[in-house]
Amino acid sequence: MFDPELAEMRFGAGLSPVIAPPADARAMLTRLGGPDAITAQFPIETFAAFRQRMLDNQAARRARHVSKGDAVASEAAQKAERRVKGAARQAQGQWLGMQVQRRVHTQDGFRERLVGFWADHFTAQGKAGLMHRGPSPYIEESIRPFITGRFADLVIAATTAPLMLHYLDQEASIGPGSVTAQEMAARGQLKRIGLNENLAREVLELHTLGLSDSYDQTDVRELAELFTGMTYQAEVGFKFQPKSAEPGPETVLGVRYGSDERAQLADIHAALTDLATHPATARHIATKLAVHFTQDVPDPALTGALAEVFSATKGDLMAVYATLLDHPASWDPALRNVKPPFDFMASACRALAIAPGLFVPMEEPFIQRQLRVPLFRMGQQWERQPGPDGWPEEDAAWITPLGLAARLEWAMNAPGDLRADLPDPRDFVQHALGSKAPPEVLFAAKAAENRREGIGLILAAPAFQRR
Repeated sequence: MFDPELAEMRFGAGLSPVIAPPADARAMLTRLGGPDAITAQFPIETFAAFRQRMLDNQAARRARHVSKGDAVASEAAQKAERRVKGAARQAQGQWLGMQVQRRVHTQDGFRERLVGFWADHFTAQGKAGLMHRGPSPYIEESIRPFITGRFADLVIAATTAPLMLHYLDQEASIGPGSVTAQEMAARGQLKRIGLNENLAREVLELHTLGLSDSYDQTDVRELAELFTGMTYQAEVGFKFQPKSAEPGPETVLGVRYGSDERAQLADIHAALTDLATHPATARHIATKLAVHFTQDVPDPALTGALAEVFSATKGDLMAVYATLLDHPASWDPALRNVKPPFDFMASACRALAIAPGLFVPMEEPFIQRQLRVPLFRMGQQWERQPGPDGWPEEDAAWITPLGLAARLEWAMNAPGDLRADLPDPRDFVQHALGSKAPPEVLFAAKAAENRREGIGLILAAPAFQRR
């Protein structure tokens, strides 16, 4: 049942001419459970490091504010602020290059795919200022380290991440009966007092239970009240402020959290843990995994098996992954799922075996021309998902006239810019598709007038666009 080439194409980063595919499912799980070696080779800063950029930006803004009336000092402060923002913008481009390089050079492609899956499941973006550059550090700190443990730990890490609190307006959510609300009311700041339900709704609807009849609007509000007190500051990152928390216990899905005593972060963690291990969550996560790794309408036996293991192990993700790799439905030889643009481009770079230093470091215009702009034209603007539910999984979302035209253009032009010594298409077709290359693609590889055209035709072929 196990097929090494299919394993690398469907569950990994794609075939490579220099990295052998995994020998069996056990090898894939062993690598996944071992050290995350590729991060040292292609580092991305954590959000803790990113916060220093936020502090530098705040300092520059304060200097600009206090220097009003002093033209020289004001100009210097503005330059300092532009430098901070420019450095963050360039760093974000470098992190895109790092993520591509991780896909190209990893021997643990399953890990990279899972990081991408969970980062999308827990989508968070910046909405203002320097936070626009925060998704990669957020993923590095709050997603990547938790993908092999308990799902509950992953839920807690993502929910309490500063970028998530910012994205879903949690830092502006104040318990109506809290000490902070009373103090603000006394100062006449009534417009700033309010409960925000965004995070609570998305935790229930997207991150855990899914769209189900397991909860109602009362549960959303009670969870939102429980979440009050969570915020972040650039100086310390995540911060829990009991004074801003709604006093008293909250009841979510029939379970009471908290007490009449001082609000505690432990009560929030307890609620998130219960939601993460709920039967509806097991079904929701099982379905999403099956869709992502197999097809838009997955085999019910596969989703059932994944949900059963998820429930039996209380969300042990390694056990769920083992079930995914062990199930016959995962090894249907038909390539069904269309690769989203980033996966398409990264797998093409892997098949081309681009040099480790190509994007590291690289000037921003090169990153823009070769990666960011093509991704946008293919329909996947980098780190700008259309909403909290992330990128669509449906193949139809990526099979559009404009998207396909952009893929074809990139396939025909980019390889020659990424590698000066393009391989012979007759060899490259084996590097890219192995034994999965259909006769028409083999013929195109032989009949191409030149290497650039031959490689472009292979990358543009439907067989390479799917997995």
